[in-house]
Amino acid sequence: MPAASLKQIVRHCDTLLNTADIEDWSGAANGLQVENDGRVTRIAATVDGSMATVKLAIAAKADLLIVHHGLFWGPSAPWTGKRFELLKLLLENNLAVYSSHLPLDCHPKLGNNAQLATALGLKRLKPFFYEKGRDIGLRANTRITRTQLVKNLEKAVGGPVTVLPGGPKTCNKIGIVTGGAGSQLAKAAADGVDTFITGEGPQHTFALAEDVGINVLYAGHYATETFGVKALSTHLAKKFKVKWEFLDHPTGL
Repeated sequence: MPAASLKQIVRHCDTLLNTADIEDWSGAANGLQVENDGRVTRIAATVDGSMATVKLAIAAKADLLIVHHGLFWGPSAPWTGKRFELLKLLLENNLAVYSSHLPLDCHPKLGNNAQLATALGLKRLKPFFYEKGRDIGLRANTRITRTQLVKNLEKAVGGPVTVLPGGPKTCNKIGIVTGGAGSQLAKAAADGVDTFITGEGPQHTFALAEDVGINVLYAGHYATETFGVKALSTHLAKKFKVKWEFLDHPTGL
């Protein structure tokens, strides 16, 4: 079975995604989170690193799991109970884990925002939504009815979209930040968009969208962030000549 070097794959990902230079939320731990014996024969990709997706990766006979939300989001807890069980599964099944959060969100080609914009047919994209020292989202000037944009978005993410119709019925300035950016709706409005596409947000944003006069389309945190791990894994599979598959484990959020 064809095998690639884990070190080479990690080095390539770190360079491609500019991992070392992109600031992220504390605890994100972008990069290689768990090693294996150094060989990769099959890549699995999923949105969330968890016990459930690790078991799916093992069942798929993967030895590298690419995730967007990694195993670490704060100080390392004692490796006891379920955490020990998770570590034991990873080590006994020679499964490495590579995580990329903001570096994968904002990549201009493989990133969640870029891939979703492409799926929506948006062109002439511009940087948008300054956060952690850089623009992490994308925006496009176009002309499309809100109704049609919602239909296109539902097709792109393969599921329902929650619409906060606070803005015009015809969308002209569309901003995209995948994931959970709804809590920063006011910031998106201040950046001049009339329609904001993201994954999820708190309840009070319905009234806020009306107050600031923009449309907000919540397409699901999980659903809007399947794009990046798929694109990255496709790229790695082609470059390093190994197989890959996507492990769908939707949260419904």
